[in-house]
This record gives sequence, C-alpha cells and structure tokens, in this order.
Amino acid sequence: MKYQIEHTNTFHYENPVDQSMNHIRLKPRTDECQRLLSYRTDITPSSMTKEHIDLWGNHVETFFIPEKHEHLTVKTSSTISIQKSPFIRMIRYTDEMMEIFNSQLFHKHYLAYLNETPYTFLYKDQVEEIVAAVGDPRDPIKFSLDLMAYINQSIYYDGTATHVYTKAYESWPEKRGVCQDYAHIMLAVLRANGIPARYVSGYLYVGEDSALVGDAATHAWVEIMVPGIGWVGLDPTNNVEALEQHIRIGTGRDYADLSPLQGVYRGGQQTLDVKVSVTLIES
Repeated sequence: MKYQIEHTNTFHYENPVDQSMNHIRLKPRTDECQRLLSYRTDITPSSMTKEHIDLWGNHVETFFIPEKHEHLTVKTSSTISIQKSPFIRMIRYTDEMMEIFNSQLFHKHYLAYLNETPYTFLYKDQVEEIVAAVGDPRDPIKFSLDLMAYINQSIYYDGTATHVYTKAYESWPEKRGVCQDYAHIMLAVLRANGIPARYVSGYLYVGEDSALVGDAATHAWVEIMVPGIGWVGLDPTNNVEALEQHIRIGTGRDYADLSPLQGVYRGGQQTLDVKVSVTLIES
C-alpha cells in the first residue's frame, strides 16, 4: 500500500508574537514494514529546519522564527509505502516465549516501557477493575487482545470529552475520549501486568467505506513486545491490529514523547487548526 499524506497545523495568535522556537515530530519512520519515499516541510513565515533523532529513535525537526507574526503554518507532505500481514492472532504463546518474558534480562531491557508515566497512571483499584473484567494476564498475547477489545467496548469515542493533557486515571471513569486516551489506558494496564508496551503516533487511512475512526488528525495506538517476535501494534480505538492502514510517525512512552508540535514564543493566546489528509495512491 502506498499513501500520500498532507498534514497542516495553523496557529492563530490573538496578538503578534515573536521569538518562536518550535520542535515538530511529523516525519514518518522507515522500518522493516514501512518505507518513507518522500518528505517535505513547508513553514510560513519561512524558516529552515534542523533535524536530529531523539532518544526513542524519532525524527525531530527544530526551527526558529525571530520576526513578529500573527500566524504560523507548518505543512508536511509525505509519501509512504507499507507492507504488513496480520499474524498476532495466529501466535501461540510457547513455554520458550514465557521463559524469555519472565526473565530478568527481558524486563531490564524494556524497563522504560514497563514504568508508569504521568499520562499512563491508573489507580490500583482501576487496574484491578479492568483486569477482573478482561481475565488472566499470564498469557500476554491473549490478555493484550482481550484488553484491547474491552477498552474499545468500554469507551465512547468523543472528541470533546478530553484534551491533550488528560491522564488515564481521569479519562477511564468518564468512559469517553479519543485515541490518545484509549492508548494511555491500555498502556497503563499492560505495564501494571509486566507487559512492555509503547505509545505509537501516526496516521490512519480510513477510506470511503471503513468503520475505523481516528483520521481527523494524528492517530495513536499501542505496541506490545512479544518475545521472539518483536513489537506488535494494537489499536484499541478500533479494536484491530495495526496493519497496512496504520502509518507510523514515531514511538515513545506516552503522548509527551511524541507531541506533533511543541514550542515556546513571546506573546498572547493562540488557537490551532489541524487538517490531515491520507490518500491511497497505490494498493
């Protein structure tokens, strides 16, 4: 599958601002299942970007605008090729996999994805409530699939119920939220049960007749580490494995590691308009 992605962020300031320093994480990754064919960043007012790779292996572009401006537009254009086949439901959790999973070396290696973060914090009774409903966590593959389905069924997708600063312990009682909330709740429960899991930011191709949701802006889902297999993507917002319709930008511990655009400026309040278009150009 080959996709063309257009992503535009437009900031409107109530008063002219200056000294604007920004970081963007919008350049998709190249990995074993996904290839970045082309990428371009256009910034207005005009500015050059400087790129580096962060601690989690994500592309980060930095730019500075010294002059006064009332609007800031960041537009990225990407062409991506993806080839991935579904397989997690076919995996049998073997004794050898269990031995690796329970080893001290395995847990030390993935410690960053086992610790809770401010975004992925749930109270103990919240975790226990979810685990009691999902079932035995000793088979991490089955548990992860069942957990994904339970979270999907328990939360109503509502773009007005939460915001980017909402934590898992806040969104779970409300049973409403967006993809970020689904992912943070799932991460909290997985990590509380010793399953290494990371947050994924990217895009979702919905198409004309799909029941999938989450294409209005960047999408979020979860990856679990399966011993002997590697990272496997699960999308609790849609209760599906993350396959050829899921385009990865980057991974981290939670949203804080993957905020699409972060910056500081000198001036007043701002509003943000986001437009994302994902077009299938070759199947």
